[in-house]
Order: sequence, then C-alpha cells, then structure tokens
Amino acid sequence: MKRILLVAIFSGLLTPAVYAAEKTAIFAGGCFWCIEKDFEHVPGVKDVVSGYTGGSLKNPTYRNHEGHREAVKITYDDTKVSYDQLLDTFWRTVDPTDGGGQFCDRGYAYSTAVYALDGDQLSVAQVSKKAAGKALGQEIATEIAMASFWTDSEDYHQDYYRKNPIRYKYYRYRCGRNQRVEALWGDQAYQGVNHGS
Repeated sequence: MKRILLVAIFSGLLTPAVYAAEKTAIFAGGCFWCIEKDFEHVPGVKDVVSGYTGGSLKNPTYRNHEGHREAVKITYDDTKVSYDQLLDTFWRTVDPTDGGGQFCDRGYAYSTAVYALDGDQLSVAQVSKKAAGKALGQEIATEIAMASFWTDSEDYHQDYYRKNPIRYKYYRYRCGRNQRVEALWGDQAYQGVNHGS
C-alpha cells in the first residue's frame, strides 16, 4: 500500500497536501439521521456515516445498542473546514444543555458527546465546550471523551433523509429538533449548515 501511495504521489496523481487534508471527527447529537443530514451540508465535509459508539459491544445493532450512542463519523477536508469550525456547527445543531437525550428521543443512546481521535482534538473540544457554555450562559451536559469502538449503522439508516424524505421531515418536525435549536441558539442556530430544515 505504501509503495502504491508513493507512486501516486511522485507521478502527480496525488499530492501529499491533498492526501494529508482528509481528517475525521465523531459527534453524537441525538438521532443520527438528523445530524448526518446537517453535516452533509457543511462546506468541506466529504462524507458522513451514521453509527454506534461510546459503548463496549463490538458489533451493536439498532435493536441492540444499549450503552452506545447514535453518532456520526465525519470525513472532512481540513483545508476547507477546521475541526474547531465543525465543533461550532455541532453545538449549534443540538441542545447541549440536555443530558437526558435530544428533543423527543430520550436516554443515553440519544445524548450528546464529542469523541476525540487524539489529544489535539480532545483539547480543542474541551475549549470549544467552554465557549459554547459561555455563549449560552448555561452548563453544557455534552460529554467530551476519547473515541472507542465504532460500528457503522445498518444500510437503511445511512442517508435516511434522502431515501425517505417525507418520513424524515415529518419525524424531524414532530420531534421538535429545529424548534428547540432555534429557541436555544437564536440567530446562531445551524451555523455553517447550508440548508433549511
């Protein structure tokens, strides 16, 4: 693999700068359908995958993910969007003051968290959490932790908002997600996201 990569770099097919720009972030923000849609509309984000993390099961499923959170794994180009900017967007697409879940979805599986992949992300996330608390003038309940096991969710959950747009919009509206985020964050709600609901 290294030899193929070096050949690609030296032949001009792939520059080291482009290869190095691809990074990963993991956020839990309630229903993964919703946070997946929000982050797929952030400039610089290349891919968003729904999954389960934060627990000890090696292969959790939708019917068996007790102790895990629904989350998203974001692949992004850090020459176009920084980890800090993604965190700013994350805070403003969730209710980080709610430690019992998100909106109509209750319980640990739907609670918020930032899962750092290294020490730098951990430090940046901790500073960002303090800034979010200051911006809201409230205590932030979101957990900041090092990433653990990750399992992609089932295929039918991936890009759910595209596959089932009517059901998705109905769910999001009935759950009160946009209403609560907008009430909490005001003009800062959905910062960095290029879409409506």
